Amino acid sequence: MKVSHVEAWPVTMPLAEPYAIAYETVESATNVFLRIVTSRGIVGYGCAAPDAQITGETAEGVLLSTKDIIAPTLMNTDPLRMALQMSRLKRRLKTQSAALAMVDMALYDLMGKVASLPVYKLLGGFRDRIKTSVTVGILPVKETVSRAQELAADGFKALKIKGGKDVEVDIERIVEVRRTVGEKIELRFDANQGYSVEESLHFLVQTKPARVELVEQPTPKGQPGLLGRVTSGTSIPVMADESLMNLRDAFRLARRDLVDMVNIKLMKVGGIAEALQINAVASAANLEVMVGCMDEAALSIAAGLHFALARPNVAYADLDGHLDLIGDPSAGAVILRDGVLFPTNAPGLGFDLKD
Repeated sequence: MKVSHVEAWPVTMPLAEPYAIAYETVESATNVFLRIVTSRGIVGYGCAAPDAQITGETAEGVLLSTKDIIAPTLMNTDPLRMALQMSRLKRRLKTQSAALAMVDMALYDLMGKVASLPVYKLLGGFRDRIKTSVTVGILPVKETVSRAQELAADGFKALKIKGGKDVEVDIERIVEVRRTVGEKIELRFDANQGYSVEESLHFLVQTKPARVELVEQPTPKGQPGLLGRVTSGTSIPVMADESLMNLRDAFRLARRDLVDMVNIKLMKVGGIAEALQINAVASAANLEVMVGCMDEAALSIAAGLHFALARPNVAYADLDGHLDLIGDPSAGAVILRDGVLFPTNAPGLGFDLKD
């Protein structure tokens, strides 16, 4: 079996509800979809969600790389020799993690289809479902509370509240959400690098009665030592997100004992294969893992879900990036019931895009 055709195309999807985080407001997302066709007629699909702030990529750049690098490298090769093909691409796409993730997904999709198994079972199949949190962007306190009530009523058991612009308002936001939704809903907080060490610790002290489950990336990504100071100053788990972009980052964070948890996003690290290596480092260092996402179509969310289902130390999922996308051509690639994500259990990633 050889690769006979490679093509990519962009899809821009407005968000049903634009949202704000510490450093930007997001109104739409452009994902790039990839189709790899083989000589046996088996087709693998992948998806990239490039982000100029996080991955340093654009949709135009991913498309150009597909035309100039990815397609020529893969044509007439054996797609089941995945390690070989990805090694060749990594040498030429060193700073393009979303583009690499897109190819990685498509090759895993092909492998699963050849084996007639869903990817999560190929990878180990530790569980067959996982609870996901759902995100509330930065809103005024009353609107945050109202949105949290709506999501809890929809069946979500874990809410991730965004903040990082004003610590005092964030404290009020968390306290009021807890008071309104009750004790059974898990609350997570993401400052998106918006705090100093002092603000982080102040936030954690003041919100302790609200039982925040974890705090994600409170301090700037370029100064991991600050994360360590927050971690050592609180009993609440501290998670690295933007500070974890690759395997080397994982090793540094683990070696210096700077965090309690890490957020692995396929778009940041370059796909499932790389995520498995980072997860191994986290497991060796006794760090819990969250599988996260960006504004990603359901096909990409499916890839993150298959990884999350495969490993026992992946304790948390934050795979909600597809929920507000309008016009997602891969809608249905994952199944959501009362805040719990299930795979379709079809072979590969479990979804075929229409031609």
